[in-house]
Amino acid sequence: MKVILTSDVKGQGKKGEMVNVSDGYARNFLFPKKLATPATKTAINEMKGQEDAKAYHEQKQLEAAQELAAKLEGKTVTIEAKAGENGKLFGSITSAEVAEQVKFQLHVVLDKKKLVMDTIKQAGETEVKAKIHAGVTATFKVVVAPGA
Repeated sequence: MKVILTSDVKGQGKKGEMVNVSDGYARNFLFPKKLATPATKTAINEMKGQEDAKAYHEQKQLEAAQELAAKLEGKTVTIEAKAGENGKLFGSITSAEVAEQVKFQLHVVLDKKKLVMDTIKQAGETEVKAKIHAGVTATFKVVVAPGA
């Protein structure tokens, strides 16, 4: 009997997959626990519609990520921080501060968790990568200027 899984079932498959199981297993275990539904024409069409909708939304997210990466690529963000005579900062510049300055200077909202960088402890220029989406990254420069 063909069934569509409504949740992950160990040994059978993942949610949304259509699998072939024995009649007894489906009637006595999967259906009473609402782990699966019979694979009727309506259910199969609904499953395909959900897959198409998911693919559409993933494509839109990828396009938005690529647009964001294009806005960031090659740009420069300047941050002023207190520094000693040799350029060593009093404190450090974290990804949260970089994300805040990107929002302020470039008008791009970027989550601090998406930035791939170590804390900046020296004045000067540093390259920072932003992993925006799977396979979409942007590289920009952060210039730390010693100031007041």
